[in-house]
Amino acid sequence: MNERYIRNRLYLNDQEQEMIKNCSIILGGSGIGSTIAECALRLGFEKITIIDGDQVELSNLNRQNYTEDDINIDKVEAIKNRLLSINSNAEINVFNEFITEDNIKGCIEGHEIAINALDFSSEIPLLFDEICQENKIPVLHPYNLGWGGLVTVINPKGLSLKTLKRNNEEFNEVNVVKYATSYLKFWGNPHDWIEEILDKYVNEKEILPPPQLSIASWFVAAICTHLLYNIATKKEYKEFPEFYLSTIMNN
Repeated sequence: MNERYIRNRLYLNDQEQEMIKNCSIILGGSGIGSTIAECALRLGFEKITIIDGDQVELSNLNRQNYTEDDINIDKVEAIKNRLLSINSNAEINVFNEFITEDNIKGCIEGHEIAINALDFSSEIPLLFDEICQENKIPVLHPYNLGWGGLVTVINPKGLSLKTLKRNNEEFNEVNVVKYATSYLKFWGNPHDWIEEILDKYVNEKEILPPPQLSIASWFVAAICTHLLYNIATKKEYKEFPEFYLSTIMNN
């Protein structure tokens, strides 16, 4: 194992380190994706593609992997510079554009694992999953729950998030979080704090993006990176409708 990853020893062997180095991953969205990308890179994933058309805003700095110097800069360029400052030999490919029906197939093809960190402001996130499943690419879905992180994996041959969508209903992150809280309650492990925040959010008078904290961004980055490792090295992992939730709120 080379010097860069020598502290990974015992947790990863030489073969596993090489496997993740050569595993190509794509991140749709570089908001929470910016934190996931760095965690994955530091573990040893060196082939990373990131797609996003947004610029860095001040309100991003409470949880995303950017600084004040990045404000008004394209997110993908800012995170590319940061990642290359960590490992200049990594293959970091970025596309400064939003994913659309026209470019989605070209963006996804050729990658082994995908991370769907797209905003649910349209049907594009569900289409992203659909194209990935067609191309036999597992998709990780990360969710920032403030005091905790939630991640589920859409398997190429498994169920998709569309199973949560009801007719004539706009689908977004709220549907997934409601499903997760119902699942936890059913199995005797309710997380009332999530339901309380969710209720406050849906009843806000203004139309605002979901509240999110840095704590969950790092929880999610850790979960996603571990899952990337498991998938790349052919280890077992839970897939949707199961999920991973990390928090100390119920301890």
